Amino acid sequence: MLTLTSDAVQVIRTVTASPDLPPETGLRIQPGINGSDALRLSVAPAPEAGDQVVEEAGAKVYLESAVAELLDDKTLDAQVDPQGDVAFTIADGTVT
Repeated sequence: MLTLTSDAVQVIRTVTASPDLPPETGLRIQPGINGSDALRLSVAPAPEAGDQVVEEAGAKVYLESAVAELLDDKTLDAQVDPQGDVAFTIADGTVT
């Protein structure tokens, strides 16, 4: 199952913490457009049917089923640059 670093947890919680969003809001990862190898990330109000749910310390990530298989042994990390832009990265194995 996909694991989350503490930085990823913090960023996801920040992104989904708006009082205007439903409590089940999380980050959804799905396949790229037209067979692209790139993954698409979006804020989702809830998981879709068939999504695998990864939840850690209040951060929710919803994985489309094909993506869940692809990311089964991976770790999601996040970094925020000085301008406040977020970059998510996926690494092999568990990041400690």
